[in-house]
Amino acid sequence: MELDPLLLSRLQFAFVVAFHAIFPVFTIGLASYIALLNGLFFKTENPAWDRLALFWTRVFAVVFGMGVVSGIVMSFQFGTNWSNFSQAASNFLGPVLSYEVVTAFFLEAAFLGVLLFGRGKVPQGVHLFAAIMVATGTFISSFWILSANSWMQTPAGVELIDGRFHVTSWSEAIFNPSFWYRFWHMVVASFLTGGFVVAGVSAWYLLIRRDVEANRKALSMCLWLLLVLTPAQAVLGDFHGLNTLEHQPTKVAAMEGNWERSTNVPLLLFAWPDQEAQENRFEVGIPSLASLILTHHADGEVPGISEVPPEEQPPVWLVFWSFRVMVGIGLAMIAVALAGLWLRRGGRVFEHRGFLQLMRVMTVTPFIAVLAGWFVTETGRAPWLVYGMMTHAEGLTPSLTGGMALFTLVGYIAVYAVVFWAGIYYLTRVVRQGMLPEMHRDTVEGEVHRPMRPLSAAHATFEDASRQPGRS
Repeated sequence: MELDPLLLSRLQFAFVVAFHAIFPVFTIGLASYIALLNGLFFKTENPAWDRLALFWTRVFAVVFGMGVVSGIVMSFQFGTNWSNFSQAASNFLGPVLSYEVVTAFFLEAAFLGVLLFGRGKVPQGVHLFAAIMVATGTFISSFWILSANSWMQTPAGVELIDGRFHVTSWSEAIFNPSFWYRFWHMVVASFLTGGFVVAGVSAWYLLIRRDVEANRKALSMCLWLLLVLTPAQAVLGDFHGLNTLEHQPTKVAAMEGNWERSTNVPLLLFAWPDQEAQENRFEVGIPSLASLILTHHADGEVPGISEVPPEEQPPVWLVFWSFRVMVGIGLAMIAVALAGLWLRRGGRVFEHRGFLQLMRVMTVTPFIAVLAGWFVTETGRAPWLVYGMMTHAEGLTPSLTGGMALFTLVGYIAVYAVVFWAGIYYLTRVVRQGMLPEMHRDTVEGEVHRPMRPLSAAHATFEDASRQPGRS
């Protein structure tokens, strides 16, 4: 059987990006949470905030490391598997990705060491500033990465001349038509991911009656956050969908499973898209609701998939079902947030074992929703690499063979399996160890004792942790 280098390259990039995406979407929200905890401790001197900040900083360190390792190879893939695209889009993507490194990565690298190893060794205000700078760096990084991705979805400010994109307006290219919708949708998704993970871990600690005071505070904070952000994400998703309808109508048609342009389109709860027959099987839907959601009119007109030839259609079944998984999880998140509000009466939210167990289960759902949303976004634009301007086939490396693509795909899967196992192992150890009792901040009469070498700071942190009774 002949191996298709295009299919294998797309699978490889999908695997690497999907694996990588779950880490930054967590660390973006978690970095802001850590900055908030450090700010609360700086203001109140309540040791509970300090213990929470230390614990989640340790979690952040592991996840951040996994994100860096898993993300390095993505840039290499542009050159190895997609050299035509890299050459064609270099005038725009090259500077944008460089801006991300200069403005975000350097900022995070400069202050991450202070955040991780400066606790008790620099003034509290400096440590708080480092936490804020790390959180700021994650937002700046998201800005540039999402600008690049959004430009590929809704290209603007460029001209394609002799197979190369030439920038005609940097402002139009960076702030392309879908950028702000994607940016805020991802930012809120990051806060939701961090919120559900912190809430789930805090719920587990409450179930086993461990550091009850601190975990009550953490769970309460997260539930208030989720109560606001879960419906806000639904609103942002609606705006994002309307923008997608304007600029990528075929993607929206695939999301809705609508094959022919029509009015009074039902919202399909279940269907099995048959792309060969250009129709759905086993449809179950709510009449006119898709038209109402997309056009805000029950008799609104919705585009059809068959308006473009079959070779320009995305894999409809994947887009269709990924969209439903994402929306279904979003609705479940809203329901859980409302349940938490109802259980606050009489403080039952901290004692209701069924709800606490539910929060543990919900810990993984934002990651699934993010991956499902990514499948909708990326597969929904197929076969376009730059929407309407360059296909995947045109961007592929001409000399790439199927055997070469298969070899690297298998290699990435093997290496990433080791990375994932190691990361989960260390995360499990950190969570089982739990929050340490408040650690002495190494200061004497206002003077800060600083290590002479960076490794001394790292050794001191882990040495302090090992001194705690019953910990390993």
